[in-house]
Amino acid sequence: MALHATGPLGAARVAARLPDIDTDSIRAALAQVAELAALLITDESIRAEPVPDIAPVLELLGVQGSALEAPPLAELTVALAAMRVVAADLKRLDTSHAARRTASLRVDPPPKELETTLAKSISPDGQVLDAASKDLARARQRVREARKHVMDRLGAILGALDQADRAPDAAVTVRGGRYVIPIRTTARARVGGIVHDESATRSTVFVEPPEVIELGNELRAAEAAEQREILRVLRELTDLLRPHQGTIAAAWEMCIAFDDLCARARYAVEVNGFVPEIAAGLKIRSGRHPLLLPTPEISKNVDMSGPAVVVPFELELRPDEFTVLISGPNTGGKTVLIKAVGLLALLAQSGIVPPIGPHSSLPVFTKIFADIGDRQSIAASLSTFSAHVAELREILDGAGAGSLVLLDEIGSGTDPAEGGALASATLKTLTRRRAITLATTHLGALKQLAAETVGIVNASLQFDAETLTPTYRLLKGVPGRSYGLAIAKGLGIASDVLAEAERAVPDAERTLDRLLASVEARGREADARSAELETRAAQLELERQNLDNLHNLENQLRLREKALDKDARDKARAYLLEARKTVEAALAQARATVTEATAKEARRIVEEAIEKAEPVEEKKAGWVNLEELRRRKQVPSSPRANVETTVTAASEVNLRGLTVDEAEPLLERAIDEAVLGDLPYLRIIHGKGTGVLRDFVQSALKRDPRVKRFALAPSNQGGHGVTVAEFA
Repeated sequence: MALHATGPLGAARVAARLPDIDTDSIRAALAQVAELAALLITDESIRAEPVPDIAPVLELLGVQGSALEAPPLAELTVALAAMRVVAADLKRLDTSHAARRTASLRVDPPPKELETTLAKSISPDGQVLDAASKDLARARQRVREARKHVMDRLGAILGALDQADRAPDAAVTVRGGRYVIPIRTTARARVGGIVHDESATRSTVFVEPPEVIELGNELRAAEAAEQREILRVLRELTDLLRPHQGTIAAAWEMCIAFDDLCARARYAVEVNGFVPEIAAGLKIRSGRHPLLLPTPEISKNVDMSGPAVVVPFELELRPDEFTVLISGPNTGGKTVLIKAVGLLALLAQSGIVPPIGPHSSLPVFTKIFADIGDRQSIAASLSTFSAHVAELREILDGAGAGSLVLLDEIGSGTDPAEGGALASATLKTLTRRRAITLATTHLGALKQLAAETVGIVNASLQFDAETLTPTYRLLKGVPGRSYGLAIAKGLGIASDVLAEAERAVPDAERTLDRLLASVEARGREADARSAELETRAAQLELERQNLDNLHNLENQLRLREKALDKDARDKARAYLLEARKTVEAALAQARATVTEATAKEARRIVEEAIEKAEPVEEKKAGWVNLEELRRRKQVPSSPRANVETTVTAASEVNLRGLTVDEAEPLLERAIDEAVLGDLPYLRIIHGKGTGVLRDFVQSALKRDPRVKRFALAPSNQGGHGVTVAEFA
């Protein structure tokens, strides 16, 4: 993961991380990584800035009267620029409230004027620029003029010499800091001057002629003046930086720490790691060996061009379980598994999110012991068994509660009976001490240990008995078969030899092997049945969701029917009130003059009003007749009616696997039909994928005025793969 750092100092910081044993510190470090990793998934612009190693610069700034050279100042200029950029990025994260833990790294950078002054005075390649001071610019002009005088004079002298006196390919050159011309040794007396060097054959000497000596002295004086001014500028720049030594050091540390953090966050994203709960129990979900994943570090040194399938493992220990004894054939991955557990724990305690799945938990181990591999040593007069025993002695001396112990092929390298006895005693002792122990073995006697000892549990890595190939799937609670004779048969060992070997296997071992074979067969049957049940459960869940959707639609229709019924009653009441007013007006007129003519006129007014009002009000009310309402809108007369036969529009449209161009007309048609069918909502299935189709769907819904609101479906109804639109 160090390769994810942008600079060598950040990479070195990652590589130097050590496991912590403080629970709060581990949790805080992992939470910080997880926070930044979540941002990196959507914002790849977040990155650290590499900074050069300015430790010597900071040390020299602490020495009063010292002066920094130009190259270190050039590196400091680069570092100051990086400090400013990183501080600005961390401030942006803090302002957006997106990464408060990450932003806590931020410190105020040194004043930008320091960076500006250095950039004006020192070139990127570590040279003091003329712009550093006017006196320096004038001094360098004098040097250039003095050098030109010397060069011109020497060129003239060299050109005036006889061809016999000049060295071959003679040209003005420099020896000992003085400008000279090469002449033959025989011409030395005629030319005169000071000899500064001679050739290997001594046939050529490099002479500074007398008439150039004074010009050379003037040049040296000009160069000395230039160097004095350069030193003055360097002292001035150093004195300018010295008061800010502490600020520069803190900002430099900020850059390195952020590079370290970014590298760990990018690693977490790359391996799809999840922050484990730091608790007392060991529970690893979807664990993978960190060194087997196709990360840049591995790909750099290992050929990963072929198929690289890393099978995740699940391992959980109950509170009363401390020792896992893993058995099974070679090439089954037992050693890889116990190494993976140790590495995952060390990564987490080092503030690195390990390649594990969600809902995992890891305890904080105060000590980790491992005896893995062949440790024989001719120089130390140690056999394989002796080396293992020496390791066991150290483990038994130091391991206890809070320890993780990894033992590979425990009890091997000696007589199986004695080796098994020693291994059994060791495992029982570690279990009593409550040390978390993962051990691998081929010894059949140890497979019965779990049944006899509380706290010890068997496990194995599944092996395909038909193809004799490992599946690398961890099975807890079941010891593994060795498959030694089966593998030998597959490799071509003669059948008579195999038959004799099988007869030599002890009865207890043979009985245990048959029992394990039966358990494996039943396990495969259970797995097949489980897969079948999972498929059926998924189908039932889909049917349940469909029924829920129909039920929701039924409720929506019932509510609409009630609303329409209320609207019809309100309009009918308004109609009757209006009719009453008309009648009252007619009666009032009738009371005023009770004559035959006025009575006839009153009756005429009422009849005329009724004749005019009935069709108008019927047209206004529209839905007064509920049966007519149901007929026109195809709404079932009973809330329990079959919704699918009365509503022609679909409440769901599936766009998965389509391009935006292919999905657009289908989405428009589905919305139109849903609106015309008076559906309250429409489920749009676009899938999760890259998110392009989801963004298109939600953009289209946002622009459609008929859509009242929309949102992603609940997690149990499609989650991020489904958008539900409600209509106005």
